[in-house]
This record gives sequence, structure tokens and C-alpha cells, in this order.
Amino acid sequence: MDELLWHERVAGRDLLVLRGDLTEQRVEAIVNAANSHLSHGGGLAAAIVRKGGQEIQTESWSKAPVAVGEATVTGAGRLPCRYVIHAVGPRWGEGEEEAKLRRAVRSALARAEELGLASVALPAISTGIFGYPKAEGCRVIVEEVRSHLAQDRGTVREVRLVSLDEETAAAFVAGAQNS
Repeated sequence: MDELLWHERVAGRDLLVLRGDLTEQRVEAIVNAANSHLSHGGGLAAAIVRKGGQEIQTESWSKAPVAVGEATVTGAGRLPCRYVIHAVGPRWGEGEEEAKLRRAVRSALARAEELGLASVALPAISTGIFGYPKAEGCRVIVEEVRSHLAQDRGTVREVRLVSLDEETAAAFVAGAQNS
């Protein structure tokens, strides 16, 4: 069961922070924090394939490689959403991490707009096994989502920032409150 931690309206659109399971979100697309090879062997990516089915991994391989800061789309298999948007965020220490993370979020939202989607759920891209500091990464993600929603020019009406763990969910809330 999701726990709503934050909700705000941005240009008539909804930005929510939830503590819950990204793979169970009833939205049109979820965003996967992917690597450039789209090999979904660990972390959130592995959970998405485990719940959604091997067809997500198979389709992903056909679209690899994806540059850092970019995103591509696959079907969602057995997940309750229609699509998985695979956004490749930066690894901490590779340089220009903030710019690359901002680009990955923008790219994921652009893919959602291209598909005409109204609802998207995003994780804390790069803040897990890629080592991006949680508080800073969550702030950057909140800022990019807010900026996108404020432009009020596309189909996306609701963006959920979702994490199972309390620390990351709290970092999303702090990012929303302090940015």
C-alpha cells in the first residue's frame, strides 16, 4: 500500500511523493533507473524484470546501448502500467553528474510526452547502485519534474516520485520542500 508523503499542484498538474513499490504503480509508464547496456541485473531494474517478465529484458537488449542522460521505451510485460521508460542516469564520479541526471529526467519525461501519456512514476535515478548522493539526486529530480510540469505544454498531468525505502522517500520530500 502506498503512503502519500507530498502532493503539490504545478500549473494544474500533480507532483506526488509516495513511499511504495514502483512496480505496482497504476500509471501509464514507470521509469527504470537503467544502465547504458539496458542489462537489468540488479537493483530496481532487476525487480522490474522479475515482476514484469523476461520480455522487458529481451526488448531492452534490442534498444541498447543508450547514452547516459538519454531514455528509451519498452513494453511493460505483466506490470500494471503500459510502458517502461528506461532512463540512463550518471554514475557518481564520472563527471558532470548533475547535468547528466537532469538530462535523464528530461529525456524520460520527453518519451512520456511523445507517447501522449498522462501519468508517470519515477524512482530516484542514479541514487542507488550508481552512488549519486540521495539528498542531492532527489533535489535535482524534483526540480526537473517541477520545471517540466510548470511548462504546461504536454500531456503529462501527474508525476509520482516513488521509493520503497524511507530514506529515499524522505529525500524526495525534502527536495520538494527545499527547492
